[in-house]
Amino acid sequence: MESSSVEEEKHQITSPLLPPNKASTSSSVEEEKEEINSPIEQVALTVPTSDDPEIPCLTFRMWVLGTASCVLLSFLNQFFWYRKEPLSITSISAQIAVVPLGHLMAATLTDRVFFRGSRWEFTLNPGPFNMKEHVLVTIFANSGAGTVYAIHIVTAVKVFYRQNITFFVALLVIITTQVLGFGWAGIFRRYLVEPAAMWWPYNLVQVSLFRTLHEKERRVKGGLTRNQFFLIAFICSFAYYALPGYLFSMLTSLSWICWIFPTSVLAQQLGSGLYGLGIGAIGLDWSTISSYLGSPLASPWFATANIAVGFVFIMYIVTPIAYWSNLYNAKTFPIFSDGLFTSSGQVYNITSIIDSDFHFDLQAYEKNGPLYMSTFFTVTYGVGFASLTAIVTHVALFHGKEIWELSKSAFQEKKVDVHTRLMRRYKQVPEWWFVCILVANIALTIFACEYYIDQLQLPWWGVLLACALAIFFTLPIGIITATTNQTPGLNIITEYIMGYLYPGRPVANMCFKVYGYISMTQALTFLQDFKLGHYMKIPPRTMFMAQVVGTLIAAFVYLGTAWWLMDTIPNICDTALLGSDSPWTCPGDHVFFDASVIWGLIGPRRIFGDLGYYSAINWFFLFGAVAPLLVWFAHRAFPQHEWIRLINMPVMIAATGSMPPATAVNYTSWITLGFLSGYVVYRYRRDWWQRHNYVLSGALDAGLAFMAVVLYLSLGLENISLNWWGNDLDGCPLASCPTAKDVLVDGCPLFS
Repeated sequence: MESSSVEEEKHQITSPLLPPNKASTSSSVEEEKEEINSPIEQVALTVPTSDDPEIPCLTFRMWVLGTASCVLLSFLNQFFWYRKEPLSITSISAQIAVVPLGHLMAATLTDRVFFRGSRWEFTLNPGPFNMKEHVLVTIFANSGAGTVYAIHIVTAVKVFYRQNITFFVALLVIITTQVLGFGWAGIFRRYLVEPAAMWWPYNLVQVSLFRTLHEKERRVKGGLTRNQFFLIAFICSFAYYALPGYLFSMLTSLSWICWIFPTSVLAQQLGSGLYGLGIGAIGLDWSTISSYLGSPLASPWFATANIAVGFVFIMYIVTPIAYWSNLYNAKTFPIFSDGLFTSSGQVYNITSIIDSDFHFDLQAYEKNGPLYMSTFFTVTYGVGFASLTAIVTHVALFHGKEIWELSKSAFQEKKVDVHTRLMRRYKQVPEWWFVCILVANIALTIFACEYYIDQLQLPWWGVLLACALAIFFTLPIGIITATTNQTPGLNIITEYIMGYLYPGRPVANMCFKVYGYISMTQALTFLQDFKLGHYMKIPPRTMFMAQVVGTLIAAFVYLGTAWWLMDTIPNICDTALLGSDSPWTCPGDHVFFDASVIWGLIGPRRIFGDLGYYSAINWFFLFGAVAPLLVWFAHRAFPQHEWIRLINMPVMIAATGSMPPATAVNYTSWITLGFLSGYVVYRYRRDWWQRHNYVLSGALDAGLAFMAVVLYLSLGLENISLNWWGNDLDGCPLASCPTAKDVLVDGCPLFS
């Protein structure tokens, strides 16, 4: 049985319709009851509705643990990013690791008060390590989680193009792209943080974990407390990852069709989870499941279902039809590839079409012939076109009225939920703080691009246009992220626009993409952190300080780590020289480089425009704009069917937006587990889901991350590996073969 305080809180959340007691008959109390009950059931089941504003959070312990977490996660994530199987260590790992350290510091540090009685009074040890300190440490860690997208520019210029970019210029680009998002975040806080409907599903994983680590509860007879469950799941995850991470890596993608037909190209194209359609492929590896789409345990079922439908349509209907009908000479190339090819199916020599000034050499391009892509790669670009117009149409139709009402009431008193009411007791971050950061950052960006035009190639007007795109799309994409846990990207439209306006300059295109796309993504990251602080009742100004400092620390560590790796690992990212067995193959950077060639160097006019082979792909823009209209008309015609409103066309259309570098097995495994968690368990075992679902997600993340680090430090540094059939990642060597007549690739049969 739970402790009385937790049980009382649970009763308030889950039993709002019980008759009130004598003290709750007044209208004010009825309003209070309405506030407690979040309209989002997952939030009501997870987030606490109480707050103690006297709890200290801006402490010495927070600064030490937060800075250390940010530095360590930044280093590890950049280090693992260049590897064949990139591993993203989330802030959940730090969230767990700092708990014993926090309690140790609380037990050992002096509680002496320095400068007592003055405005500078402080103590190293204000009492027990508390939840609010812990949240701020996690906000620091969030800054070091994931990747810094602007590092792709540095890698592409230094490694792939083999051109010059100095450390200082790279640092300017990284800092400005990371900080620019603060401006958009400040502008859209009232739309994406305060409304209860903007619930940011992933935050519930962390909220659940905070409560697990800090709230005391008694074990139910025959059951487990959340702490006990977390510890068991963590140990199991830690121990299990030794199998896919080292001993039996085939667990990453079990493509059983390939085993049955070891000499059939067709069967391996269908069954390969890494290089084909992934029919029947499954990954028994948490990194396979969560690496590109995030944790399926944190995805609402309706969002998972939308992704599943979009994936099945693109992967199992559009791609096979396009390939086996030989659309765009599809059989000349692999069925699933992000490579760039000549008309004969050979890998395109990109350096041969770059002149001495690092611009596009048209004569060399005409001599070599046009560039070709696999049909799947082409379709993914079309999907990117469609998702962009679908976002605008969907948000206008389904959220336009809500946005208008929020805009009208922005400076008026309006009914708020309990979390917003509790947060109003704290000093808010003035909007002019965000405006000052935004203006200063744009000015610094324009200076950097103009002064170092020889390295960055981006003119001042490109900076302003990128900012305009980012601010236009932050709100609609933010609404989708805050309600579905999926974030459609702006990368394709930014590349498309700059490729038309300023062709032949690949670095300018990459910079424009990063300033237009990542400033929006960073804004959403900051807003998600704001919402986490909103749920956990962290003073907004303290949150702001932690975010700014963490972002700056992460920028230095990420660039320093990447620069060190590029200087010390020979031939990093070069698969031709390293061989397929090397861990340093940089799959994400290869996709980024390919995009810079398509959009920046050659330009969209010669690929998707009037001079290009793939001009018909532009019709996807129209398809994306019309698709949400069909759902809206269906909802208006059949309002009694609520499930129609759950069809989210931007999410469905953009389902395969992470492919490549994501592969079919990433999706099939993610969808399977998302169905089990979000539908089966949530529907039939709601009590178990409430107590353990998000805790399990955090435990799986943390166990994998810690074992991955242990494996690398103990075995990877010494280059100790096991060479046996169980470590053949996919077991489908023929899946990448083309099937056109007379196209010969090493290791593939010649088709007749």
